[in-house]
Amino acid sequence: MTTPTCRYLVPLGPGSLPGKAARAVVLACLAMLALAAPGRAHVTLDPAPARADAYYKAVLRVPHGCSGSPTRRVRVRIPEGVTSVKPQPKPGWTLEVTRTRLARPLDDGHGGKITEVVGEVSWSGGRLPDDQFDEFAMMLKLPDAPGATLYFPVVQDCEQGVHRWIELPEAGRAARELKEPAPALLLQPK
Repeated sequence: MTTPTCRYLVPLGPGSLPGKAARAVVLACLAMLALAAPGRAHVTLDPAPARADAYYKAVLRVPHGCSGSPTRRVRVRIPEGVTSVKPQPKPGWTLEVTRTRLARPLDDGHGGKITEVVGEVSWSGGRLPDDQFDEFAMMLKLPDAPGATLYFPVVQDCEQGVHRWIELPEAGRAARELKEPAPALLLQPK
């Protein structure tokens, strides 16, 4: 893999870009280099953060397969507190939703009760080559828990091998220190 370079994009010396423009170019170059860094290619959740107690389009980005092997299935576990999940179908992939019955019904905010929630969503049967990326989307109703972080553990099954993006950071440990961290979503105040 070749790493992008910005050395020809940032003119230096007298008469070069004005301060703010130069800083913008340098920041763009640093972002490009960070995105190209190997070893940082985890399954991620975009966009993040999100507003608590709101509807949110969650997009899981799968950046690669398993050591050269294509991805054949992506499964995501839905965290507790998410009361509505509507996954987006993908052409060529089979969509499966697993529901979980709640011990106590929840008020749906419209005079009804929620008695079960989606516990897991799975897209399977497609073929995502290792050298390509794809996105798997869902519409979610997030809990009213500003400041909370929701984790969406993902299992990525390939023709040969598997990635288990299920690790959660322990207290005092950053997610970036984990080998296969679960995608996370920070809930912001309304």
